[in-house]
Amino acid sequence: MPQQLTLSSLPLFPLGTVLFPDGELSLRVFEVRYLDMVRKCHQAGAPFGVVALESGTEVRRAGAPQEQLYRVGTLANIEELQTPQAGLLAVRCKGSERFHIDNQRLLGHGLWVADVTMIPADLNVAVPEELKSCADLLATALQSLRERTPEAAASLATPTAAQLDDCAWVSNRWCELLPMPLELKQRMMSLDNPLARLELVSDVLEKTGISR
Repeated sequence: MPQQLTLSSLPLFPLGTVLFPDGELSLRVFEVRYLDMVRKCHQAGAPFGVVALESGTEVRRAGAPQEQLYRVGTLANIEELQTPQAGLLAVRCKGSERFHIDNQRLLGHGLWVADVTMIPADLNVAVPEELKSCADLLATALQSLRERTPEAAASLATPTAAQLDDCAWVSNRWCELLPMPLELKQRMMSLDNPLARLELVSDVLEKTGISR
């Protein structure tokens, strides 16, 4: 059995959203605790970890209770960084591997870091015939979004045939698009079985009437 990859002192960026592998994430960074961290990661070509908040808020406020983090997150690789004004970074990231937090600690200036174990990438599982409609509906939804929001076309590229026949890719993109509670998105992202994830997505599509 191959040894599991671990990372020590991975800087974390807690957010009120879930980042999925291959997902796009745009951030406007202005808190001091993150400005330096993001710059250093960009300069080193290193990722940081995005974790969803189980409780607490993204922006720290005096007297607020400490943030509580979910235990599974996703590495975010910086693809573009701009400085529109002093004290503000505009960052575009892409999700890659998932990780499990083994232990975490809060540094004096408010930055979370963690020792993590990487989670193996989803297996490439073909979309079964009974779930092909999920892939077809996703292709239609992405095309509609590209037409309605031309400025987002770069992050909504036309999916390839291989992507539309991959349970993990199809289910992850639907999880990003569907208005699901944060807790459910987190549970979906944490699942090890991409087929089970797509089956759950199919149930959500049916309950919301999207698949009819």
